[in-house]
Amino acid sequence: MENLLPDTDCPNKSAGRPKAAEVEARTQELLHIAGCLFLKNGYTKTSLESIARAAHVAVRTIYVKFGGKAGLLDAVMAAKRNRFLHSQLMESDNRPVREVVGDFARQMHELVNSQEAIDLQRIVLAEAPSNPELAQTFWNGGPRQTREMLARYFSRPEVRAQLRPDVPFEVLAGHLMACIVGEQMMRFLRPAERLPAEAARQELEGRLELFFRSILPGN
Repeated sequence: MENLLPDTDCPNKSAGRPKAAEVEARTQELLHIAGCLFLKNGYTKTSLESIARAAHVAVRTIYVKFGGKAGLLDAVMAAKRNRFLHSQLMESDNRPVREVVGDFARQMHELVNSQEAIDLQRIVLAEAPSNPELAQTFWNGGPRQTREMLARYFSRPEVRAQLRPDVPFEVLAGHLMACIVGEQMMRFLRPAERLPAEAARQELEGRLELFFRSILPGN
């Protein structure tokens, strides 16, 4: 796993208005540091003041950019999501369903099985009952966006034309995610029995084949 606590030495800042690339670099550094502190201390116990201090920015900067801690967590999740999901947008991808869904599934599988994602889910499970803001932010920033993207993809007429006519479209997104994630709770309840990466990928391919058999004609 990547080092959770990056070097926080503050580089010398050049005079004048920072260039767009510098602003983006500082934003990414802030997101990285915020993510590290969320994972280390939990969401509830991580204050904006501690994040601002570690990132050498003003608390006001975080509010202006992200609207507060919930917005910052949402941005942290979006940055991580974008790092893993690098394929063409599903809404405009015209390849066969098996190729589009297969690529998405393998990237999503890598994302949800990354140690950072597992640690974040543990934090959400532990803190959500007493922190509704965290539960809502996590849902909106991750699962909800994914399911809405999949729903838009499967609703495309040219995609529907490739599927069996009796497929219940309203459950396709959840069905696919269940096939990708597999026995999700086992990662939390029995971490010592977590499969090696290659075995996990082979299991994913088996679950994907079952998914395609359930939605594609002639399978």
